[in-house]
Amino acid sequence: MRLLEFCDGKFRLTKNLVQQDVPEYAILSHTWGPDDEEVTFRDVVDGTGEHKSGWQKIRFCADQARRDGLKFFWVDTCCIDKSDLNELSRSINSMFRWYQNATQCYVFLSGISVASMEGAQRRDIVQGPAFRSHRWFTRGWTLQELVAPPSVEFFTEDGQRLGDKRSLEQKIHEITGIAVSALRGTALSEFSVEERFKWAEKRQTTHEEDWAYCLLGIFGIFMPLIYGEGRKEATRRLKKEVADAMNRTERIVPSQDAIWMVPFERNPFFTGRKAEMRRLRQLLDTEHRTSKAAITGLGGVGKTQIALELLHLMKHEISDCSIFWLAATSKEALDQSFHNAARRLELPGCDNPNADIKGLVQTHLSGTFTGNWLLVFDNADDITMWLQRPNGESRRLIDYLPKSDRGSILFTTRDKKVAVALAGSNVIHLSEMDEAGSETLLRNHLIEKDIDDEDVRTLLSRLTYLPLAIVQAAAYINANVMSLGDYLSLLEDQEEGVIEVLSEDFEDETRYPDVDNPVATTWLISFEHIRAKCSLAADYLCMMACVEPKDIPRALLPAGPSRKQETDAMGTLRSYSFITMRSTNSDLTLHRLVHLATRNWLRKEGLMSAWKRRVSDRLLELVCPVDPNHREGWKPYLPHIHHVLALSQSDKDDDPRLLNTYGSCLRREGRYREAGPAFERAVQLSTRVLGPEHNDTLLHMLDLAGNYRLLGQWEKCEELCVRIKEPLQAHPDVVIKGDLILVLASVLQHQGRYVEAEELLVQMVEMFRAAVGADHAWTLNVMLNLSDLYSTIGRDAEAESLDAQVMEAGERALGADNPVTLDCMERMSGWCQCKGQWEEAERLLVRVVETWKRRYGESHIDTSFAAAQVARVWMGQGRVEEAITLLQGCVDNMMLVLGPDHVETVFWVRLLAEWQSEGDRAQEDIT
Repeated sequence: MRLLEFCDGKFRLTKNLVQQDVPEYAILSHTWGPDDEEVTFRDVVDGTGEHKSGWQKIRFCADQARRDGLKFFWVDTCCIDKSDLNELSRSINSMFRWYQNATQCYVFLSGISVASMEGAQRRDIVQGPAFRSHRWFTRGWTLQELVAPPSVEFFTEDGQRLGDKRSLEQKIHEITGIAVSALRGTALSEFSVEERFKWAEKRQTTHEEDWAYCLLGIFGIFMPLIYGEGRKEATRRLKKEVADAMNRTERIVPSQDAIWMVPFERNPFFTGRKAEMRRLRQLLDTEHRTSKAAITGLGGVGKTQIALELLHLMKHEISDCSIFWLAATSKEALDQSFHNAARRLELPGCDNPNADIKGLVQTHLSGTFTGNWLLVFDNADDITMWLQRPNGESRRLIDYLPKSDRGSILFTTRDKKVAVALAGSNVIHLSEMDEAGSETLLRNHLIEKDIDDEDVRTLLSRLTYLPLAIVQAAAYINANVMSLGDYLSLLEDQEEGVIEVLSEDFEDETRYPDVDNPVATTWLISFEHIRAKCSLAADYLCMMACVEPKDIPRALLPAGPSRKQETDAMGTLRSYSFITMRSTNSDLTLHRLVHLATRNWLRKEGLMSAWKRRVSDRLLELVCPVDPNHREGWKPYLPHIHHVLALSQSDKDDDPRLLNTYGSCLRREGRYREAGPAFERAVQLSTRVLGPEHNDTLLHMLDLAGNYRLLGQWEKCEELCVRIKEPLQAHPDVVIKGDLILVLASVLQHQGRYVEAEELLVQMVEMFRAAVGADHAWTLNVMLNLSDLYSTIGRDAEAESLDAQVMEAGERALGADNPVTLDCMERMSGWCQCKGQWEEAERLLVRVVETWKRRYGESHIDTSFAAAQVARVWMGQGRVEEAITLLQGCVDNMMLVLGPDHVETVFWVRLLAEWQSEGDRAQEDIT
């Protein structure tokens, strides 16, 4: 078959593909319009046909396939070269299989448009006459297009989804008379020849012979096409082929009746998972050896459901295959399953209490004359149960697995390590469903089908597209007759309330009677398994539950007793699908609902405070001190510090050191307003716990005073300075003493006490020169503050001279990208502006802006300050519109970061208003 793909703005046909090379694809089902309006094979080859009305269908199919994550699709009008009669014959004989193997089938209902309908009509399209009487339900070829694909979705001609074969099955049954079980995928051989002919008796085809040819796939018949023979002769040949096939089937007598030992009925709401089902069939379809496969994934992701769907399909497709379902939830449950299988097989000695039942089953299924069989071990999560020899027994459980080239074994397990141990590389990892499949699952389970699309998307995202969580939510919504919006409001509640909702039990016919069903309980079982076999993995999980679940640096988790034990612990969490690891930087992500459930377990066990303290200590080890020149060392931990601090309702579990560190990180990010509350909480908590005179309390006050200074909150800054001045002036650490002097000098400068401020800053310069050297960043930074004081009081020459010294020393000793050097460049550009040296000023500022952007991002306040200066230069160069646009963006960010009352914001807002006013007057003069 050929497939279509949309590439570089054009539709392109693949080469003719043999079956094993066919990728996943979507397929279109539609009704033909006039022949000259349909896009043909030749149109696609020649790159024409866009003017035809049929082009809309091709484009719709391409767009919908892309939304479903499919690159390729198939449309009958243009994927078959109908000028080649041999190809046409092969295609018609293969078409049922092509629809059957498609990942998605889209029914395009020409003539039904949502845009042309009123509100009530839109909601009830499938109940109205336009849907019921649509010609798609009357055409011959669309019969196989309805029953063959596993997934059939119905769309209006403007792309509005109306539902799928499963959700609309009752309506489709009423319109077509096709049995609901046939729509659900029951093997067509289960229906009589007469019934299948009846499905087509009122259907019509353009060519009369096609009435018979369109039924080839319905009966599993292959025969040559003879156009011109007429409907009667074509139907006679078809019936003869059907009768001959029936006679051949009846002569095949199975050696024994197949056994069906599966405790659950088929799930009528199963949806999606086409790729996984196809891969599972491939793994189990082997010759000359026992085929094994395992399905692994997070608890609640649907492992049991996909296994169950596979078995029910195989029951109809392979009538002589015995299928046994063995519950591996515990040793006792598995022993009982083996006893049940032995009795169903009527094995001699199976009722003897001393018999080796597992050995009897193994010997029988490994026998030469045993028919086809499939064993399913469901919930095989305990590795020790399989690989360790029980007391008093001579063999391990894994040694009892039968071996036969006519047998297959399937395992479902949450633990990927178990999957690999039992099935080797034949492991299928089941992830959460995609958005389309999740929506279908939700709508299928809800009684009320008229639901808001936005609420659906929000709910599915909150439930992380996890099937068990979706089914549980639908059951709760149905039972309480509530809207999706009301259920979402429950998920917005405090964590304890959310856990209560996720712990709500519900009826499920595909679970074991003694096993709890809720989502939260499902993960608790996995957690207990992890605690029992790897305590380090459980510790890591507890730590990750206390921080932000995304982008967790690997370094946050402390070292284990050995590198191997660390690797084993991470492997255990990954094997249960609790965490994923980014390949680029090894950052970890903990599944959001597992994150929630683990925190709930910590609270219930009274362990949350202890783990929060442990994580806080670890974060302090990693982040302190906050080095402004090594942002990459602390930036990744910011969201995790925030999360730890947000865990408790009160300050009693908070660490004032972590609060102060968080404030320091935010201040380095230029987020002064956000840093304020963290510094204030640190001071309050430290004062209460350690006392107002404790060294840590005084240092937290100093950091808070420094933040008040940056915010321009001078009264608060001065009040704190009075409290800390005397005890900290004698502090032995020169950096702390320097920070104090810098804040004191700023207060004095704001008060107009310039002489005293100058004395302090000069003293500080000398102190740093003696302690760390003349070219150290601390020394140069104080010189910049002294320069700022000089320029404030009109001593411009001294200020410029100081700036020049700092510029030369900064570039030589610190590098051009150092924050001190960048601050000095910005000041030097100011002197250039004063002299009208606009080009030099712009050169310096552009360099500063680009460096700040690269290091801290466009929204950092220092980037905005430097960019505002660029705007000033542009205004001086007469580039008025560019200057106003740039400054507007800077002012918007200042309003956001600093607030409207900050002195810098006020200054730049006023300047922007002046520029805009001048621009308006200039425009008036022109007009």
